[in-house]
Amino acid sequence: MEQIAIYGKDKIRRSTTTQNLTAVLSTVNNKILLVGRDPQADSTRMVLGDLNLKTVPDTLRNEGSEGIHLETVLHPGFDGIKCVESEGPETGAGYAGRGITASTGLFENDQSNDLAEKFVFTVLYRNPETYYLAE
Repeated sequence: MEQIAIYGKDKIRRSTTTQNLTAVLSTVNNKILLVGRDPQADSTRMVLGDLNLKTVPDTLRNEGSEGIHLETVLHPGFDGIKCVESEGPETGAGYAGRGITASTGLFENDQSNDLAEKFVFTVLYRNPETYYLAE
């Protein structure tokens, strides 16, 4: 499994770049899982045809952590790309962002290697704590 992370600050078209990269990778027969980690939860919107997803934190709030699996928050998009919106940390939340922590747990607990060959993450970089998300 290969992991690709696109980092950037506000207003640099990080989500657009990530979605375009993911679309290109999917056209060469790669199984892709796109994980959005922006506070606006818009990192998967183009791949899903402008569909707003229920995010991992939304699902946790509504259904609780018991019984939540990756399939619960996984949505199929363009060319078979699988999408998950984690939401990112709010300003100042850094590494402690609940959606990021919950999503990471889902990838570790489920058979995520069978879902995708490449994991593509978009990560908002606002403070030094955010840097450690993909390490």
